[in-house]
Amino acid sequence: MKRKGLFLLLMMSMTVLLTSCWSKKELTDLAIVAAMGIDETKDGRFHITLQIINPGNVAGGMQGGGGSQSPPVTIYSASGDNIVEASRRASGSISRRLYYAHTNLVVVGEKLARKEGLNTLIDGLDRDPEFRNTSTIVIAKNSTAADLVKTLTPVDKIPANKVLKTLEFTERKWGENVKTSLQEVMKSLESPGRGTVVSGFRLVGNPKQAQKLDNLQESAPAATLRASGIAVLKQGKLVDWLYGKPARGTVWILDKIQGTDINIDWAGKKEAIAYQTVRQKTSVSAKVKNGQPHIAVHTRVEGDIGDMEVPVDITNPKVITEIEQSVRKEIKKELKTAVERAQKNKTDILGFGEVVHRTRPNQFKKFKTEWNDVYFPKLDVDITVEAYVRRAGLRNKSFLSGVKENQK
Repeated sequence: MKRKGLFLLLMMSMTVLLTSCWSKKELTDLAIVAAMGIDETKDGRFHITLQIINPGNVAGGMQGGGGSQSPPVTIYSASGDNIVEASRRASGSISRRLYYAHTNLVVVGEKLARKEGLNTLIDGLDRDPEFRNTSTIVIAKNSTAADLVKTLTPVDKIPANKVLKTLEFTERKWGENVKTSLQEVMKSLESPGRGTVVSGFRLVGNPKQAQKLDNLQESAPAATLRASGIAVLKQGKLVDWLYGKPARGTVWILDKIQGTDINIDWAGKKEAIAYQTVRQKTSVSAKVKNGQPHIAVHTRVEGDIGDMEVPVDITNPKVITEIEQSVRKEIKKELKTAVERAQKNKTDILGFGEVVHRTRPNQFKKFKTEWNDVYFPKLDVDITVEAYVRRAGLRNKSFLSGVKENQK
């Protein structure tokens, strides 16, 4: 009898404890948010724009009933005194529960980034248990976040994926943009004396045309999204934009360059030889001399010759050495430009203060409060670059060299 009683008690306990599906979420009851745009209204409130996936249209190739087309995403928006209020107000126009677990992109309007900054947004995003802090964050350049979120894109049916993949591939191949997550922004903002970089994205073309399906019927869409520079944030607020060499130099010092192309002059012709980087490593070290911090940046690069627009005998070791020296000078120039631009902005986006804090914590306490405004702008930075040519592609002898010899 005792054994039967224990067995009965065990079964009753399991019945109570193993109550499944108490937090079930049916797919038909969810509105999956792919991207969120955040802007500021005229009266200083937050305006959110939600890009919600239409699962049937994504799977079925944008075909609706009766042969009519419908977009793969639907846009909803709402305003509130904070992000939470705006999100809950949006439920008044959506027949499903907003689901943020698949939100991989957050777009912040340029006006909001300059005036209020990102600090006021982060708490609401990070506090939500559904929202991923690995989501990518970008700033809308010369437009609102709403315009970017509403844009329909070819090839990638979900516009949020277009932005994410573009950042991923341009970071891998060109190096003037950097894919930054919400978690990385939070870490930078919390680091002593550290500035923050976030990639910019802009809408090229008419915003109204970008929202129409007709835009996707053209081989060359009249409106599209494009990666555009790097936003410099000081204390969470947008203070400057970096493009071209200053942007790439910044990414280089941050050791986030995965691949790029360096053009050098040769034989009187500008940008005559293209050098493709294959691998690189950048290290930053710090010392304190006579009470003043000093920074040393060292970069080692290996790459291949991708193109030559002048006859060059690359079978000659001396020529290879000269090419390597030219590449070193060009890279060093870019890194120096990036440092000077950061010092001009009085914003340590390069993480030099973090290096000093990590290696000389006691001494950094003296610099901490005035690091960006006093010490960083006058910081001595030594830059050394090693560059090596490893391969020359499928040919050693330049094609132009052969043409020149045949013409003699």
